[in-house]
Formats: sequence, structure tokens, C-alpha cells
Amino acid sequence: MSKSFDIVLYGATSFVGQITAKYLAQHQAEAFTWAIAGRNQAKLESLKAELGLDDLPVLLADSQDEDALRAMTTQTKVVISTVGPYALYGETLVKICAETGTDYCDLTGEPQWIKQMLDKYETVAKDNGARIIHCAGFDSIPSDMGVWALQEHAIAETGQAISHIKMRVNKIRGAASGGTIASMLNVMADVGKDKSLRKVLVNPYVLCPDEHGFHVRQTNHQKAQFESDTNMWVMPFVMAAINERIVHRTNALLGARYGSDFRYDEAMRAKSAGQAWGMTLGLGAFMLGAATSLGRSLMAKTFLPKPGEGPSEQAQLKGMFDMRFYGTTSDGTKLEFKVEGDRDPGYGSTAKMLAQVGLCLAQDVGQLEGGCWTPASGLGQPLIARLEKYAGVTVTQVQR
Repeated sequence: MSKSFDIVLYGATSFVGQITAKYLAQHQAEAFTWAIAGRNQAKLESLKAELGLDDLPVLLADSQDEDALRAMTTQTKVVISTVGPYALYGETLVKICAETGTDYCDLTGEPQWIKQMLDKYETVAKDNGARIIHCAGFDSIPSDMGVWALQEHAIAETGQAISHIKMRVNKIRGAASGGTIASMLNVMADVGKDKSLRKVLVNPYVLCPDEHGFHVRQTNHQKAQFESDTNMWVMPFVMAAINERIVHRTNALLGARYGSDFRYDEAMRAKSAGQAWGMTLGLGAFMLGAATSLGRSLMAKTFLPKPGEGPSEQAQLKGMFDMRFYGTTSDGTKLEFKVEGDRDPGYGSTAKMLAQVGLCLAQDVGQLEGGCWTPASGLGQPLIARLEKYAGVTVTQVQR
């Protein structure tokens, strides 16, 4: 059936939705058709006016209105969703996309919700040809594509994958957003209501298909430590909880291309032991506070950014990230790859990455079958090419 649009940006008036809309409006390098969508007509019309696109279509659909969402999805090849926390507002849209065979991508970093979506709708998506990709922003594209690029290089050079890869955040500059904080707090709230979710959150293979067969114990960085092999102090990286699980799902979906004994872990580089321990203790205090409803309420009322709040445009332009991937090939060669972004990770870069995932689904991977894919397993090199050409994100080998 012919579709009116390549992309519908759903949640276009959210903080990251507006950044994504502005990026799409300015993305003149290729032709595509698109529309903005959400539940508030006045806000959508205001955004349309701000974009200066008089002919940009506006679609109305509440996140819980199945009929409106079905009418929206049947008009487009791909839905890009920025409506989070997804555990609160995202399920109905995933359900409708799976049922109508509409491609979908989002920014969730909520593993417990992704697990629920896989269990409920992956078979439906496969049957109807819908290609669904979660975690299409800073979590988890840099991690997923960095590991994929390093492994593809190793396999091409030696014929074998690398059995253990470490990712270390070398540099990062960007403010935390209200939406990201809200999602993190909602994960903690869900765990408080359902203790069984703790098993989901600690299982590195929880997002892998049931028949994955992986059993290797993974490293979980919970404290500061000095690494002799990388010669650096490291500390916990808050995004590791979702990134590591997406990377392992990629390995499973690619038929254990990285090996059935593959190990992967993430941490942040620290300038000193003092910084490493200070940040570790600060993160621990935050997680302890977020573990109770009273703590979450107090933090939300006092110092945490609110949903819809985020860094200024100037701060986004000054932001960046530099993530390093280390591995040793079967012949003993040490390899290092890096993934860099030219905007703040949570918004400026995330908006561009999300838009390019949507365009990649719409235009580049026509032969990809329906199902719930990861960025690397579903899009691979075509996505890397897009990120480097249009999104200010590079994936390169570091020459030693």
C-alpha cells in the first residue's frame, strides 16, 4: 500500500522532539516526506510555524488512542517516537506499529520495558513485516556500532571475532536531561513495585532471544578501580546497564557472530583516583535515593531537571563525546576504535542519530525482515555511512 510519508515524528513537541524536528527541517541533503504528530494541536501548529514549513502536515494522536495511532501509522513507512518514559506512554504505539507492519524507532533506555515489548510484540512484528528498533540514540548507537565496527574489522583481518571488548568513555560533555532522568526514576519505581524486575535488570542477556545459549559471566563495574591494561582509572558508566544488553542482543541476532563466549563491559575514564571514587560515591548516593518513592519525590522537587527540560542550544553545540573500544585479536594484535559525536550526547547528537535511523529504515534496508532489531544487527554499515555523512558521528580505527 502506498504511504503518504517516509517518516512521522511522534512526540514532535517534546524537548528532544523539537530538536529532531528542526534537524529534519534543515536536512536538505536528500529528499523525503514527513509529518509531525502528537496530542496537542496548538503546540504542533506552533512548532510548524517555528520551523517555517507552511506545508508540513500535522497529525493528532494521543499515546493511548489506538484508533488515532492506527490512522497515523497507516500513512507512514516509519514512526519515530520521542514520547517517554516509554514504560508509561510507549506500549500502545509499539503494538499498533507491529500490527500494521509500520517501521518504528525510539530513544528508550528502559530494559524492563524493552523486554516486555519483545515478549508481547516481536512475533507480531515479524508476521506483519514491521522493523522495530529501540535505543536509537546515545543509548545505544555509539556502543552498538562501535563494537560492530571493531568486530567486523577483526573478522575481516583474522577470520575470528574478538572474545572480549571494553568500552571506555574517554571524554564526554553534556548536561543531563529531564526526560532521561524521568526514565531512570521510572525504572527504579517499576523495580519498587515488582521485585522480580531486579532479575531483569541484572541479567546481561535479558534482551537476547530465549535460545541464545550465552552463559559467560560478564564484568559489572560498580566501583572505581585502576586498570593496568588500559593504564587508567575507571568508574561506573550509568548507560552501561542498557548498552551492554543491546550489544549482547546484537550478537545473538547475528547468530553469535561475536562468539558464544563474548564478553563486553563499559566504564568511564577518570582523570584521577579522587575523581573516580568521588563520582562512584555520587552515583551510589543517587541510586540509593532513587530506590525509594520518598527519595525520588524529594530529588524531583529539589535539584533534578523536569521532563521537558534540557540543555540550551548553545550547550548542545558545545557538547561532545569520545568513546573508545579496546580488543585483542586472535593473533595478539591490539585494536582500538573510537566513536565520536560533535554535539551533546543526550540531545544534539541523539536527535541526529534518531532521525538517521528513521531515514535508514525508510530508504536503505528494504530487504530487512520484520522483527525487533538493534541498530547494528538491523542497519549495520548503511547506518554508519549515514551517521558519518549527516549526523556528525564518526566510527574510526585508532592507529597505535
